Amino acid sequence: MSHPLHRRRVLHAGLALGLGLALPAARACEFFTTTLRITHPWTRASGDADFVIVCMKFDEVRVADRLIGVETTLATRAELGGIGASERVDLAIPQGQETVLSEDGTFVRLVGLTQPIELARAYPMRLIFERGGAIDTDLSVDYVHLHSHSHSHPH
Repeated sequence: MSHPLHRRRVLHAGLALGLGLALPAARACEFFTTTLRITHPWTRASGDADFVIVCMKFDEVRVADRLIGVETTLATRAELGGIGASERVDLAIPQGQETVLSEDGTFVRLVGLTQPIELARAYPMRLIFERGGAIDTDLSVDYVHLHSHSHSHPH
């Protein structure tokens, strides 16, 4: 009689462990500095392009900050593209507001790719903030390359 009960406890313990392991993955796309939260840095697979567009969201901004650098071994340099384009990364992030980098607005462009950016991979990327300092993030490759980067992320 205790054998089925024991099996049920083991099954429940296994399910609890499995859920516990799955929960951190759901939050793995959030990164925090002392000043703000970065949510889901993502790009598309590069295809035959020599650059990719990086999108993400900054919120929970406790102190106004600036994104002043992006470092990755994937590209020779980073720049701002879209609205407010600049050959360097210098983006104001106002306190108390949500700032979204998207294909339809302002975004980070990684230029001079050193390797193909492949679908369903994640690559290391460091974001450097004027006040919040440097934070190591993962750049997720969520979608296939499109010839036109004008399509929005479906999230």
